[in-house]
Amino acid sequence: MQEISTRKRIWGWYFFDWASQPYHTLLVTFIFGPFFAAVAADFFMGQGLADEAAKAQAQTIWSLCLTVTGLIIGFGGPLLGALADISGRRMPWIIVFSVMYVIGAAGLWFMDPEGSNLWWMLISFGIGFIGAEFALIFINSQLPSLCNKDDVGKISGSGFAFGYLGGVVALFILLLLFVEQSNGKTLIGLDPAFGLDAASREGTRAVGPITALWFAVFMIPYFLWVRDGKSTGQPGSFGGAFRLVVQSLKNLRNRLSLASYLGSSMLYRDALNGLYGFGGVYARLVLGWEITSIGIFGIVAAISSALFCWFGGHADRRFGPKPVIIVSILVLTLVCTIIVGMSRDQLFGVPLAQSSTLPDMIFFCCGVLIGGFGGILQATSRSLMVRHTNPERPTESFGLYGLSGRATAFLAPALIGVATSVTGSARLGISPVVVLFIVGLILLIWVRAEGDQD
Repeated sequence: MQEISTRKRIWGWYFFDWASQPYHTLLVTFIFGPFFAAVAADFFMGQGLADEAAKAQAQTIWSLCLTVTGLIIGFGGPLLGALADISGRRMPWIIVFSVMYVIGAAGLWFMDPEGSNLWWMLISFGIGFIGAEFALIFINSQLPSLCNKDDVGKISGSGFAFGYLGGVVALFILLLLFVEQSNGKTLIGLDPAFGLDAASREGTRAVGPITALWFAVFMIPYFLWVRDGKSTGQPGSFGGAFRLVVQSLKNLRNRLSLASYLGSSMLYRDALNGLYGFGGVYARLVLGWEITSIGIFGIVAAISSALFCWFGGHADRRFGPKPVIIVSILVLTLVCTIIVGMSRDQLFGVPLAQSSTLPDMIFFCCGVLIGGFGGILQATSRSLMVRHTNPERPTESFGLYGLSGRATAFLAPALIGVATSVTGSARLGISPVVVLFIVGLILLIWVRAEGDQD
């Protein structure tokens, strides 16, 4: 078999980010999430709830979905990672998770605009989301084998930048050719492509199968150019994997830097996922934006993510990941505070004119910062984890990283759900994210900038 060059392996690895990013860009944040929230809110109003109560209920069930999937990902990731490390085989798992991604995304086509199958759509969304996140754990574990430690930050940042660029292209295509506005036309005044029926929202619902097709096509370079490491020849068992994970958790008491980093990233990544999961929902329920406007907002955010990630990767290489992470958290905390303090008719208690566009302009600026510094935070977090990774058990290590990012992945959605229910406000429901960012920042005090691979 012809040997694959390092350059091709890196580009194949990049293509996973390009292929998978639309699940987050199109489905979680900017198109399906807000569309689901709008349908759910209308459905609950039809059941007799008042306007604000219906919106709060819609945000609550969306948070429940993200909570349940987060628990499954968090506790399943380390176990599956350890299982793969025992056998040395990762590619079969990536194929299985890829199939889950495609099936779950494609199933969203069947979303009923009248809201009769909300729970079935949450299940379909959850299957695809779990597949995407499990695959990411295995993909991340391949990063240490692609380059030396000094280049990890640059390659991680470039991978995220390439992925966000893919998200921009996919979102641009959907907005121009498929997603309907209230007048039944797309952003450029066309009927939805391929004769899709605007009245039954087929253009918007097509986001599911298009995301599935996008992933299936653009994963081809990954499967052509990235190979498994050598098999260990040992049969993996769930019992053995469980013991390995338990031992790794016990060892954390002797690794203060790693334990602190996992705890910190657990909270600030949970906060970031909360922003991503509810940003589009906020724009729809609080500011009343149309899906196409949210999509334009998404393009701006994704472009800023791609640019910021590229610069962030170079900053990582020059200064190391820890200072870059600290700056990113501080910026995102400020952005969250602004979002919580703003609504359509006031800004931190100061009334605004009824026709004021100030909230829209501020939220667009917030979107640039969320996309940009959120992307940097993800890329540099992956880089700092490499500095804490056991080279002999990378998938298990990144499984723990996945656990830290998902063990409490229910926390942000659950807190948002509780805060939304208690306050009866979709806007104030976002406030717990600020607390998660601050506590995560405090825990970084005990993290060694150079890492801990002992």
